[in-house]
Amino acid sequence: MAAQNSWPIFQLDVKSAFLHGDLKEEVFIDQPPGYVQIGFEHQVCKLKKALYGLKQAPRAWYNRIETYFLKEGFRKCPYEYNLFIKLEDGGKMLLVCLYVDDLIYTGNDRSLSEYFKTSMMTEFEMSDLGKMHYFLGLEVAQSTAGIFISQKKYVHDILSKFQMQECNSVSTPSDCSMKLNKDLGGHKVDDTLYKQIVGSLMYLTATRPDIMHVVSMVSRYMDSPTEIHLLAAKRIFRYLQGTKEHGLFYKSGVQAKLVGFTDSDYK
Repeated sequence: MAAQNSWPIFQLDVKSAFLHGDLKEEVFIDQPPGYVQIGFEHQVCKLKKALYGLKQAPRAWYNRIETYFLKEGFRKCPYEYNLFIKLEDGGKMLLVCLYVDDLIYTGNDRSLSEYFKTSMMTEFEMSDLGKMHYFLGLEVAQSTAGIFISQKKYVHDILSKFQMQECNSVSTPSDCSMKLNKDLGGHKVDDTLYKQIVGSLMYLTATRPDIMHVVSMVSRYMDSPTEIHLLAAKRIFRYLQGTKEHGLFYKSGVQAKLVGFTDSDYK
């Protein structure tokens, strides 16, 4: 929606988000080291606010900011609880998406966006990060032409992590002549390493639909991977080596239309 309507997307970061949460239940903790009162060593402390490491902290923080949003006239999306929408007279709209302590927001009215930012920074201790450039591992480039989302840095990081940074690139993510199967008689490989590789690749599919099919194929064999499965996974790395710059481009002024395509083979 932001790309179609040429709306800029901005980002805020809440400092010490979990410390803003209010507890609804009684929680007691041991006296912190260095603060134990002599003669009362066996007594405990009652928490008044949430702390990092407390299992109730994420929920307490969400309840706190949800209450604030609703007070400010936002409506919570019934299908995505981290999305809040504010509508005002004249067709003014503001969309806010929350992920733990990171917020991104966009809309069709600059004054409404500025009011929201000022209000948030008054209510909570926050950092104004300006236009969104990097969010949850996604690199975002906003321009008048549209919005380009990629994970170039993430690709570089996983290639280095799995010692594939010097590998030769290939033009396709999979070898069409290789038909993967359980390979029951094959040489077993480290399943922990294999799961780490596949997990890293699965996160990358957020902006790389070109590898989605082959990643789904190699993910079928995580319980007992063999050398052919590992080779197939490493080929994806070789493909990524030559396509680090690839990503998704959402063009401004163009109505989004999702089109599915398949080249099925009955064999």
